[in-house]
Amino acid sequence: MTEHVIEVTGLRRRYGGGGSAAGAKKKGTGIAGAALGRKRGGDDGKGFEAVRGLDFSVRRGEVFALLGTNGAGKTSTVEVLEGLAAPTAGTVSVLGMDPLTDRAAVRPRIGIMLQEGGFPSDLTVTETARMWSGCVSEPRPIQEALEMVDMEDRASTRVKMLSGGERRRLDLAMALLGYPEVLFLDEPTTGLDPEARQQTWALIRRLRDSGTSIMLTTHYLDEAEKLADRLAIMHEGRIVHAGTPAEVTAAQPSRITFRLPAGVAPAHLPVTLRAAEYVDRIEIRTQNLQDDLAELLLWARQNGVVLDQLNARTASLEEAFLDIARQQPQYEGAL
Repeated sequence: MTEHVIEVTGLRRRYGGGGSAAGAKKKGTGIAGAALGRKRGGDDGKGFEAVRGLDFSVRRGEVFALLGTNGAGKTSTVEVLEGLAAPTAGTVSVLGMDPLTDRAAVRPRIGIMLQEGGFPSDLTVTETARMWSGCVSEPRPIQEALEMVDMEDRASTRVKMLSGGERRRLDLAMALLGYPEVLFLDEPTTGLDPEARQQTWALIRRLRDSGTSIMLTTHYLDEAEKLADRLAIMHEGRIVHAGTPAEVTAAQPSRITFRLPAGVAPAHLPVTLRAAEYVDRIEIRTQNLQDDLAELLLWARQNGVVLDQLNARTASLEEAFLDIARQQPQYEGAL
């Protein structure tokens, strides 16, 4: 199915300067945030535009990652999608409805995992889930929700005794209580150990395969690369690159790295292999990895050269992300 469960057209969000009053409700903004925008990057006292005309959609049953440099406007965007704030301009549709004005109809069908859950510290995990369950229409059984995130053995533990990673898993369990059709995950694996992180990734994939649409924001680019069916990278309130992870990384060169033995200078390499010399290694960047690697190996064999610590790999999402960050000018005061 290719039905779009989220559609965003011309979305803008401004803080201060006569923008939407709902936009000032973001934590850490309001009057102080508007003043910061005017001082650092605003529009001559007219406020600061954190989101500057976004167009994207999320299909049913896919993981869509919204990434961005610091202050790119991700949180300001997601808050509008979650129905926590109004756009200054443009339209947003979640499950065919306005997430703010149709909140009563939209909220029972979505799940939201914020960066911090803010659960009462003296309640146990089960008591927290029972309290949360009372706010959900047709909730999932509490035991089932805890088992999904491998927290059933902590059911009687008070929240204040949980580790940071366990609190994140509890946050996720609460987001899943209502059998969400659309799930918003904000930094879902922060604080998790490697095993718990892998388990969370597996759960996200199972949810996607069962038809749940997932919008993911994360600073772990390897996480986005492994989980996302499609992604968009924001910078200064705009989407500067979008597509599948493979499409986004395709423009970046592949890399071949190795060390030459003593007495063999980089100048001895074939002239067709343009190499950069670093303190501890040689690096070749190429758009034709297979042919250039074959040429390098043939040269090494013919000349009896051992290439120590040889590594060849295609570009990563992290490299594409860093390239975007380097190329784009920075605005201060972005949200």
